[in-house]
Amino acid sequence: MVIKARVKRNTYFDSITLMKIARTLTAINGVEDAAAIMATAANLELLKEAGLTPFDENAGMEDVLLVVRASDEDSAEAALQSAEEQLAQRPGFTSIDGDMGGQKQPRSLEQALQLLSDARLAVISVPGPYAALETDRALRAGLHVFLFSDNVPLADEIALKQLAQERGLLLMGPDCGTAMLNGVGLGFVNVVPSGPIGIVGASGTGIQQVMSLIARLGGGVSQVIGSGGRDLSEEVGAITTLQGLRLLQEDEETEVIVLVSKPPAPAVAERVLEVAVKGKKPVIVIFVGADHAALENRYGNRIVVTRTLAEAAQKAVSVCGGSDITTGTWHIREMKAVRAVKTARAGNQFLSALFSGGTLCDEAMHLWAEPLGAIYSNIPIRSEWRLVEAGQRVEGHCAIDFGVDEYTRGRPHPMIDPSLRLKRLQEEASNPRVGVILLDIVLGYCSHPDPASVYGPAILAARKQAKHEGRSLTFIISLCGTEGDPQRLSVQATKLREAGAEIFTSNADAALRCIEILR
Repeated sequence: MVIKARVKRNTYFDSITLMKIARTLTAINGVEDAAAIMATAANLELLKEAGLTPFDENAGMEDVLLVVRASDEDSAEAALQSAEEQLAQRPGFTSIDGDMGGQKQPRSLEQALQLLSDARLAVISVPGPYAALETDRALRAGLHVFLFSDNVPLADEIALKQLAQERGLLLMGPDCGTAMLNGVGLGFVNVVPSGPIGIVGASGTGIQQVMSLIARLGGGVSQVIGSGGRDLSEEVGAITTLQGLRLLQEDEETEVIVLVSKPPAPAVAERVLEVAVKGKKPVIVIFVGADHAALENRYGNRIVVTRTLAEAAQKAVSVCGGSDITTGTWHIREMKAVRAVKTARAGNQFLSALFSGGTLCDEAMHLWAEPLGAIYSNIPIRSEWRLVEAGQRVEGHCAIDFGVDEYTRGRPHPMIDPSLRLKRLQEEASNPRVGVILLDIVLGYCSHPDPASVYGPAILAARKQAKHEGRSLTFIISLCGTEGDPQRLSVQATKLREAGAEIFTSNADAALRCIEILR
């Protein structure tokens, strides 16, 4: 085999564009594997793991690196030439209504505003080191900002949110995965009916779980305001969350508010909840992993405190006059206390959970900790359970969040590109001590167009191998989405069931099912 590379110096393309180019190269005759990446240290390490080194080219984090492994020199050169041609193609700029299709794509915020003078919001998705500058420019131009970029320094986030607040603007992010304003989705978002329930939260996948279950329960959503994962930290002080709460209190279409987050800093939680209880609209609160009894004791019936994301969706629909249970295939089980098992590795088997959503991972770990014991993770709920290195293996239960910065620097989110998680799935499935594997699969816009077509064959192959070796291996899927999503919930569920996986639309139910199996 021949490995060849080519470098485009001082060039930037977003990771989704590069991923698509790499996929087209693998379809070329004679090409076994290919990569198109920003040459960050993390990505170079991934190339090494994939066997796409060594090569003679030197590249840095400011460069695009193209690498192919092919059967001969001609095939490798043809693939590299194809990649360069694709990079050279710039799509024409079109407005949302298509009226500006013939104009060139703007290369700056200023040029974009000249073409769309009535724009009121900027969506920013550039590498973290550049995101703060672009966000500052957008805010000073009078634009609200949806900041999808991660790896933005904390000090920059604080300064930018203070600037937005001073100017009466909303800064959603950084690392904001989901929002929906006046029916328009931003980032990772599901297709849901319009309705009276507004959502504000610091969790992208947590919000997606709530809005999807609201839709399945027959409810509808008015607005979704994401704040970014650090907004409720002590340093940031919930600037965007508080703005979001006030905006939803004023919004005529919103009758009920759902507040979603991991546990905030104590002083910040108090500040946020005091604002929540003073409003005229009911507020459903889900702080994943928080001391729910303490919250209920302090705030009584002034807010509705829930234990899980599914329960938050149920309560929101119930408050609006709907039913808090449904019937049929997609029912949400009533949450019941789970009794502790005697050993942390019941049946001599371990649980391996591979998540793309950090809040879904966090919710599951809190449900597992008491009955199963230590849950090792890169986002642990106890410090002594931390996995200190990416890819670290342990003898015990583990839960990995593949959406954290260490896995997304210079490459797409795992909801878009499943390759890293798929590789770990295959490794975990080959471990005879692993008896249960849980995956969350999140549907909606921006997510992979057909995740079941990727994970289904891998699940089927792993189960066949386990059966051949005379051992038990169960796959549990936490499937988040709606029938209106581009991937269609029922289609994905059918494919995954045919591969032999058990399907749950409630992440909490999926987590509880893992405990039942390990017993």
